[in-house]
Amino acid sequence: MSRNKTSESRRRFLRDAARTAVGVGAAATVLGLQSKQGQAKTSGGVPIRPPGALEGNQFDQACLRCGLCVQACPYDTLKLATLLSPVASGTPYFTARDIPCEMCEDIPCVVACPSGALDHSLTNIDDSRMGLAVLIDHEECLNWQGLRCDVCYRVCPLIDKAITLEPIRNQRTGYHAMFIPTVHSDACTGCGKCEQACVTEVPVIKVVPIELAKGHMGDHYQLGWEEKVELRDGQFPETPDIAPTEHIRINDGRK
Repeated sequence: MSRNKTSESRRRFLRDAARTAVGVGAAATVLGLQSKQGQAKTSGGVPIRPPGALEGNQFDQACLRCGLCVQACPYDTLKLATLLSPVASGTPYFTARDIPCEMCEDIPCVVACPSGALDHSLTNIDDSRMGLAVLIDHEECLNWQGLRCDVCYRVCPLIDKAITLEPIRNQRTGYHAMFIPTVHSDACTGCGKCEQACVTEVPVIKVVPIELAKGHMGDHYQLGWEEKVELRDGQFPETPDIAPTEHIRINDGRK
């Protein structure tokens, strides 16, 4: 009788140990998939919210996870996040390198949103601020190498407003010009067309959330060339009305 009890206990122990091993293995597999998925999402681009999305946690709290905005998107741009996605499960997002926002004039995703997580006051798609395009790698940008590539500039829906080409001197040759893509935050909608069209193997221009892309200079700085700055308490005396050459020696190469 004692032997039977011992054998039964041993079988129960082995069975429980096997179940534990299977459970640990399954958990490790899930964690591995999550890690790989997270790495894939990171390498593929930053997840961007739809037009009119409320900021940060406000969007996560207001979104019903209904998927109506995803259904309303005619270009299959928007996706619903899963448990393995880099944003809250059930919420909409898109990755610009895969499918950018096509900037629909009627903004169907916003119209379809029943909760206001996508702000219904957005009626002009040009006013949307989904993110901000940033030229993140000058070393790999073809224009910075002295080659002529203006793809990101050409595909921009707000060409010459959101992205311009600014000429600078090519320091390597000394006399050629380089035309550098320059993003203007007051016009960029974050649609991601520039990132999707970038011809490099890994895009050198990417759309990221505005709070990551933008700094803040501080309200105490005054830019005299943008607006007239009044003198305060005589802190800044008037500049003498004299020619600079009267007091500054110009180096003309002669001793």
